[in-house]
Amino acid sequence: MIARRHLLKFLIGGAICLAIFLVYRSLGRYTLDEIEESVQSIAGFRLASAFLFVILSYLCLTGFDTLAVRYAGKPLAYRRTALASFTALSIGHNVGLAALSSGAVRYRFYSRWGLTAEDVAKIIIFCGVTVGLGLVTLAGLALLLQEGGPDLLGLESPVRTALGLACLSMPALYLLLCAFVRRPLRLRTWQFDPPKLGLAIGQIVLGTLNFACVAASIHQLLATFTDAGYLEVASAYVTANIAALISHVPGGIGVLEATMLAILPSTASIGALIAFRVLYYFVPLTIGVPTLLISEAYYRHRGGRFSEQTVM
Repeated sequence: MIARRHLLKFLIGGAICLAIFLVYRSLGRYTLDEIEESVQSIAGFRLASAFLFVILSYLCLTGFDTLAVRYAGKPLAYRRTALASFTALSIGHNVGLAALSSGAVRYRFYSRWGLTAEDVAKIIIFCGVTVGLGLVTLAGLALLLQEGGPDLLGLESPVRTALGLACLSMPALYLLLCAFVRRPLRLRTWQFDPPKLGLAIGQIVLGTLNFACVAASIHQLLATFTDAGYLEVASAYVTANIAALISHVPGGIGVLEATMLAILPSTASIGALIAFRVLYYFVPLTIGVPTLLISEAYYRHRGGRFSEQTVM
């Protein structure tokens, strides 16, 4: 138990140091003049609306944890799940390997509030499934709702329709499993207990809204450089995000931009992608790291005070 606690503290400290280093390294990819020029070329109302969608995305992400703790059978006050979710994901998005990095931060918070390692594992798996459901649902809707000839991905209408239906079949199958299967699903050593139907619907709704907000943020920033529609940008973002997830590169640095630039028609779009990385990754990180440090100091002081009271 003591060794595990020290290992957890080491992982938390390592995540914080890596996150700080990634901010420096990522911003170091561009000169200050490039960043300034890119941001200044985007209208103020576009930046404001893009950041609003970033805020809405992180609000949706707090909903992931709110549903997850109910799924684990340990419901908590929203202020607690929101704190754990935002702090964990603001760091996990930048560090990469979110299940491990954000999972370690989540465990740090939830273990203080009475949840076991098994409970936290359920929360992490539940949130991971929610991410997958959100991605495929948004992809399916974006592909089916687009009209006309080839899109930014070069897909003809029949191909888009087939892929869209294939994507939407996954959340549909998931809902059927949750409605009628009451035993754990096993794949080798991996096990998942299907949630109740209400929670499953919540996963799909919140997961899709989250990625829809992220795509809307990128679309607002890209509007300065390209006339690509929202659905086209959403399709491109889903493709880029899947590539970033597969690569396991911290924060998808380089992978997200490279994939988006390969799909989008204008090379000037790099300005929008730089602005998006600052708004979605770096701004939350500059809030999340201090929040984690402050919470660590608070709970350490609180724990020490309770220990003194116990001795007295």
